[in-house]
Amino acid sequence: MRIVFMGTPDFAVASLRRLTEDGHEIVGVFTQPDKPGNRKKITPPPVKVYAESMGLSVYQPERMRGEEPLALLRSLAPELTVVAAYGQILPEDILTVPTLGSVNVHASLLPKYRGAAPINRAILNGDDETGVTIMHMAKKLDAGDIISMRSTPILPEDNAVTLFEKLAALGAELLSETIPHIADGTATRTPQNDAEATYAAMLAREMSPVDWSRSAREVFDQIRALVPWPVAATVIDGKPTKLWRAELGGETSDAPGTMRAVKRGVEAACGDGKTVVITELQREGGGRVAGSAWFNGAHVPAGAVLP
Repeated sequence: MRIVFMGTPDFAVASLRRLTEDGHEIVGVFTQPDKPGNRKKITPPPVKVYAESMGLSVYQPERMRGEEPLALLRSLAPELTVVAAYGQILPEDILTVPTLGSVNVHASLLPKYRGAAPINRAILNGDDETGVTIMHMAKKLDAGDIISMRSTPILPEDNAVTLFEKLAALGAELLSETIPHIADGTATRTPQNDAEATYAAMLAREMSPVDWSRSAREVFDQIRALVPWPVAATVIDGKPTKLWRAELGGETSDAPGTMRAVKRGVEAACGDGKTVVITELQREGGGRVAGSAWFNGAHVPAGAVLP
């Protein structure tokens, strides 16, 4: 099948790779423009890196609105456009160019978590399950008819990074299974129930500070949902500290925010009488270290209270 692919981050690479492995003719790859990365070095998006390694034609328009991108897409004459975490809202005239339409690989069980950060929001909200949806694209954000869907559990050891990887692979697999049904006209269309829709807004730095008066499960979910950005944070011994990894602890009579050294790391009391064990942290100006190693080396007195 002649396919135009649109995507930007690592999540999208898995789907593009699977399409090439399945032998589809990728007539063009659209991705976001290169942007400054670490040390302000201009960095190409992962989809561009993979596409160029496969000899695919790459296009990076600033916007997909207007006559120029529309004319470009028409010149490629795709049968299908596949979108995965592209990062732009596509106008209706772009969506209708392919003869078989445009489909999206979305990292949630729609209509739950439409929007930009479905993986993080599922963890942040304490969900035990998430998944991927292949849907027909519509003018309204993530509101198109559902073609196929597959779920997976969110395990206690998962964080946003590991779940991102799992859903990328799951989405690629489901896409591979779904495209033949689109091609032969047997793909189903199930309208979404807008009344059940929720929105997964983009993450923000303001979400980082930990409120130790919240329950241990809420703090635990915050820590694992906000990696690799913006990362949950607190202040220890007067210094801002990022919390990279944690585990659920046990019960405590300590006041919320009280710290104690334990074998697994730094145990902090939460507002529901239970604890979270911080197993990896990073002080301002330093590197990431194991919680137990840092706490013992820093000589912080047991029972110190976090703000």
